[in-house]
Amino acid sequence: MKKVLVLGGGLVGRPMALDLHESGGFAVTVADNSDSAIQKLQGEGISTIKADLSDLPKLESLIGGFDLFINAVPGRLGFKTLEVLAKSGKSVVDIAFYADDPRQLDEIARATGSCIICDMGVAPGMSHLLSGYAASKLSQIDDLRILVGGLPVQRSLPWQYKAVFSPSDVIEEYTRTARLVRDGKIIEKEALSESELIDFEGIGTLEAFNSDGLRTLAYTISAKNMAEKTLRYPGHIDAVKLLRDSGFFDTKPIQVAGNHIIPLDITCTLLFEQWRLQPGEADLTVMRIEAHGISHEGKKITMRWDLLDRYDTRKGIHSMARTTGYAATAALRMIAAGLFKKPGIHMPEYIGAEENLVQFMLSDMEKRGIVYHFIEQIEN
Repeated sequence: MKKVLVLGGGLVGRPMALDLHESGGFAVTVADNSDSAIQKLQGEGISTIKADLSDLPKLESLIGGFDLFINAVPGRLGFKTLEVLAKSGKSVVDIAFYADDPRQLDEIARATGSCIICDMGVAPGMSHLLSGYAASKLSQIDDLRILVGGLPVQRSLPWQYKAVFSPSDVIEEYTRTARLVRDGKIIEKEALSESELIDFEGIGTLEAFNSDGLRTLAYTISAKNMAEKTLRYPGHIDAVKLLRDSGFFDTKPIQVAGNHIIPLDITCTLLFEQWRLQPGEADLTVMRIEAHGISHEGKKITMRWDLLDRYDTRKGIHSMARTTGYAATAALRMIAAGLFKKPGIHMPEYIGAEENLVQFMLSDMEKRGIVYHFIEQIEN
């Protein structure tokens, strides 16, 4: 039985640990510094370790007793954590979203024999895997677009938004410059820019805006035009822009009543409870990946995948945790089964180039009720 250590036992880490435990074949341990996270795993058949994962020597001391790892720490810890794991020679699935390019660690991972799949959530993750699959089937990509959002079912003002992620990670999405591909060149656009309204069956009208979610796709896939846009309920963009333009996302300290305070820290503190999905509070995840191009047979073709996933009322697991976490556990099972074991840093689009691996991932998630509906249109 393979021993798995899940680093981070939060709203995504816990469902991943439960899924691996229930699927069998793994002895699962979760490491986290939160007493609450540890307590929620009691009686679930999962071992726990209370540890400050920002303490790298402590992290190094944990590694030896495990075969496989899922890196689900907060984004601010993600890259350093992955670097420690890459040096260990162990296999890793990484969903810690950080600004650093994990491919910087490729030489280390190959030297130690560590097989690492990075950015393996829903988006980035399945969005990239299916984009990579589309690229393998097309001789030319004219347009590639990813639309994705996690939303509460119950809309409430002023934000009409809640998430399983920390406010700081979400706010980074609203402040980091978005990289797009236009006419074959990488360009930059302000986050929250170029908003548009799009209708989705089963949900209604959502607004989409530029976000920096292409990540490695901008460099690994050749396309004339490529973009990722985040989806929210209409009105959310204006509310967030008001905060941003008023300085609430600033990271430069200001003086308040004789104390130096970082505006972003205050904002995150205030928004933490307002944006946090509570136990039993229903959410949904919507995503569309659409590629237009030319097939290897010379025909114009559109390949599209649609995802609409909802809160699991039976297990009490949020949709964003399901769609993110079960993509990661599927990838871990793929590695454990020996289907993919090449040393180095691998992005999901690399996995997408191999049809048998794509089918494994889709099948594994479909068993958990996460279905990517595929539509193909060919112009004669």
